Amino acid sequence: MFSLVLFILLFCNSQALVGSLNDEGYALLTFKQYITEDPEGSFNNWNYSDENPCSWNGITCKEQKVVSVSIPKKKLSGFLSSSLGLLSELRHVNLRDNKLSGNLPSQLFNPLGVQSLVLYGNSFSGSIPSEIGNLKYLQNLDLSQNSFNGSMPTSLIQCKRLKTLDLSRNNFTGRLPEGFGTNLVSLERLDLSFNKFDGSIPSDFGNLSSLQGTVDLSHNNFSGSIPGSLGNLPEKVYIDLTYNNLSGPIPQNGALMNRGPTAFIGNSLLCGPPLKNPCSDSSSASSPSSYPYLPSNYPPQSDNNGNVGGKSGGLSKSAVIAIVASDVVGICLIGLLFSYCYSRVCSCGKKDENGNGHEKGGKGRKECLCFRKDVSETLSENVEQYDLVPLDPQVAFDLDELLKASAFVLGKSGIGIVYKVVLEDGLTLAVRRLGEGGSQRLKEFQTEVEAIGKLRHPNIVTLRAYYWSVDEKLLIYDYIPNGNLATAIHGRGGTVAFTPLSWSVRLKIMKGIAKGLVYLHEYSPKKYVHGDLKPNNVLLGQSMEPRISDFGLGRLANIAGGSPTLQSNRVASEKSLQKHQSTGSFETATISSTINVGSCYQAPEALKALKPSQKWDVYSCGVILLEMITGRSSIVQVGTSEMDIVRWIQLCIEEKKPVSDVLDPYLAQDDADKEEEIIAVLKIALACIQTSPERRPTMRHVSETLDRLNLSS
Repeated sequence: MFSLVLFILLFCNSQALVGSLNDEGYALLTFKQYITEDPEGSFNNWNYSDENPCSWNGITCKEQKVVSVSIPKKKLSGFLSSSLGLLSELRHVNLRDNKLSGNLPSQLFNPLGVQSLVLYGNSFSGSIPSEIGNLKYLQNLDLSQNSFNGSMPTSLIQCKRLKTLDLSRNNFTGRLPEGFGTNLVSLERLDLSFNKFDGSIPSDFGNLSSLQGTVDLSHNNFSGSIPGSLGNLPEKVYIDLTYNNLSGPIPQNGALMNRGPTAFIGNSLLCGPPLKNPCSDSSSASSPSSYPYLPSNYPPQSDNNGNVGGKSGGLSKSAVIAIVASDVVGICLIGLLFSYCYSRVCSCGKKDENGNGHEKGGKGRKECLCFRKDVSETLSENVEQYDLVPLDPQVAFDLDELLKASAFVLGKSGIGIVYKVVLEDGLTLAVRRLGEGGSQRLKEFQTEVEAIGKLRHPNIVTLRAYYWSVDEKLLIYDYIPNGNLATAIHGRGGTVAFTPLSWSVRLKIMKGIAKGLVYLHEYSPKKYVHGDLKPNNVLLGQSMEPRISDFGLGRLANIAGGSPTLQSNRVASEKSLQKHQSTGSFETATISSTINVGSCYQAPEALKALKPSQKWDVYSCGVILLEMITGRSSIVQVGTSEMDIVRWIQLCIEEKKPVSDVLDPYLAQDDADKEEEIIAVLKIALACIQTSPERRPTMRHVSETLDRLNLSS
């Protein structure tokens, strides 16, 4: 009898264990049943025997509630189950780069707190359910690279907190919903390219004042004229309207001014600058932005006494005094009201009589009536960026792969540590880890890093992706295998073996640096200035081709909480200059006390000017050319004294030293027949280091002159 009772108890207990999984676990197992292929075993630890799904692969919980389902790039096949709609606290869904297909179930939009829905790179089809408008907290919607069709649901404009909207590379049709620009004013990234949207571009697009980077409307069927309101977008925004059916003149205002023709190609009926197709009188007259709006009674008629509109108008003296007095009283009342509200807000955070503090959200906290944020605003602002953000469509790795990869330290600086990272598939990357902090400046960081990520040139290191969180900021670049130019010219400290560069290789590097700077100065979207060019920032590729790196790094480090080296170099240089001026000598500086190595590459005016100039880069390039010609570092030892290389070369000219004393001895031995060419480059370098920025050539002139040397040789 005892054994029978024991058996019954054990059986019941085992049943309890098997049945212990909570409702959200069952919902996820239903989701798993709709997956027909899982070649990488992503669901291997999804078991009925667990109490909850919080330890399962791809699942994140908060207070035992599922808040995130993230299973990207796992080659999953199957359909999306409606059971995900049972996860009441769901905030993030990331199923990108799989092979999922079918329609989106409308129940997916039941969890009203969803903030991020990332499904790009699958084979989903059908239309977007109108229930998407229920997601009042949605901030990131990426459905790109699927086969969705139908029109954009009108309800989407109810997602007023939306910051990222990417519907590119689908089969969407129809017009954009009315009120698109008026309602989605929080949008920061917008990509509707490679669809079949038609109709006119909404005139309220100009209200999207938070947009950053590229607004991509290309490869659609938009028609009609370009609304002048597009010019109201931030000037840093690049608007891509290529390959549509737009017509008429291109408005020349705000963000549309000074744009090259590449943003408008593929619209045969567009005319006027910057295109070479002039507008006819009829098309100019029909342009909505060619003339300002004028009322029907314009110009107003004046009577014989000069009064506009025929009325004798004009305010009396007493009326003017009354208006001014009422304004003063109104301002005072507003000021008093503001002061009262402010004092109420401050009192909310003060301690009570017993010395107990009331923390935000804590029990016993007094309710502040002025400037109080509602729950929805707090929820929206606490969103963090969870995933790696690719800046290149070729990026095929995610954050998990990056963090699991083998990493080796390449170098350290005031801006952070640089790692060589080798992924499991053999791909090698360079990852720079920036400082902690800057958690309130995500938007600023995104704007900068995405602008840098658009730069594509053979002589510029490409930024492929980035990652941001409160505690971690990562920049992911191409890995360049042959080290930097400083090591190639001078060798690595502590090593004996060193093979000097031949003149032909040096000239190739000089030309590449010049071409890279020409691209930054003239062809990049914002006509950038590097501002911190030096041999350490010039990397060398497999065939010794130069790649300019660390562009914009000082700015990004400042936003992320690091210490930009450029600023510190300027401070050190300014102190050095003051010390020189007080001693009256420029020739007896010692590196340990006065000369900052990084400052040797900075133009003299950079110490005082706040706004960077392209002529700064010209000066830096000139110093690099001098190093490559002379083989000397930026600090030159002269007897017991040290001086920067610019002052040294000027001293050599003043003392009329022979060229052989200036040239790198390795060049004098092996490239004697290239002496004329070397001297020509020396002249270019001397022009670049002119004290007056106006007397320095442009980088285009430098590049063309270097190219002519090649032709003449």
